[in-house]
Amino acid sequence: MMWRVIFLAWKKRVHPYPSHPSLLNQYQEAKIPHTEKLKCLDKAAILDEYAASEEKRSNPWIVATVTQVEEVKLVFKLLPIWSTCILFWTVYPQMTSFTIEQATFMNRKVGSFEIPSGSFSAFLFITILLFTSLNEKLFVPLARKLTKSPQGLTSLQRVGIGLMFSVAAMIASAIVEKQRREIGVDQNTKIRAFWLVPQYFLVGAGEAFAYVGQLEFFIREAPERMKSMSTGLFLSTISMGFYVSSQLVTVVDKVTHKSWLRSDLNNARLDNFYLLLAALRTLNFLFFLAFAMRHQYKGQQHNNTDDSSKELKNSNDMIVEDMEKIRIEAKEGP
Repeated sequence: MMWRVIFLAWKKRVHPYPSHPSLLNQYQEAKIPHTEKLKCLDKAAILDEYAASEEKRSNPWIVATVTQVEEVKLVFKLLPIWSTCILFWTVYPQMTSFTIEQATFMNRKVGSFEIPSGSFSAFLFITILLFTSLNEKLFVPLARKLTKSPQGLTSLQRVGIGLMFSVAAMIASAIVEKQRREIGVDQNTKIRAFWLVPQYFLVGAGEAFAYVGQLEFFIREAPERMKSMSTGLFLSTISMGFYVSSQLVTVVDKVTHKSWLRSDLNNARLDNFYLLLAALRTLNFLFFLAFAMRHQYKGQQHNNTDDSSKELKNSNDMIVEDMEKIRIEAKEGP
């Protein structure tokens, strides 16, 4: 349906906008009130001479309905937030590759036992479980008291908190790596691998907020008939995050001539790479704030039923007035 509406809007791009939205196809029967945003898509619902008959009005490839157009508008409204969620998931490849590589150059011994490098990722999953379990019992009640809202935190506020945690995680990673490399090279000493726990903690806390917030946002804000697409949008941010991460490593390798990312971390500058990620995530967070502040939730956009009824009544009056004028002109004749 989405591509059909876009195709019809492009096909009718030369048509002038009607004098009032009530002249669009099935305006009065619309399940979603008409909005003025993305008006270019409204052209898909224009009733031209070819689509004026009842038979052709019901053909979705000839003319769309206001409901269909508004559903597509809702999907387009999700895309700015969707784009700013991608960079959050670039953190995962770092936690499963570079951070584990860091651990191999650190002191992992507890008594006579040496912890495997890959086992440190357990701190990530422990943090996710901890924050997820504390979410409804601690964070939501606390947020309700602070915001005086029964919901506590909105879905976008959760995502924003998760993005801030990811920035802090990269800064912490850069600090730890800088100390590890300086002490390892200058003093030929390995620092304790447990210094990696803070960055695992920050990433895990960020995911606990961002994952729930993103999933809730895409499901609630998507049109009722496109819930499966909303889940797909959410999951695509994760896959795109992994793809962007691999491309970012390739670009950094090419620009720095592989001086930042090497198998021997003592001769690399992994801390600079972490700082680059922190800078990119900070910029991404600012874009997210701009989009989030402009976003209107579905409930906020369509909760004023009185205004909708008033608009519908006014549109009916306009149609009656137009019909009356036509009848008077027909009686008077040329």
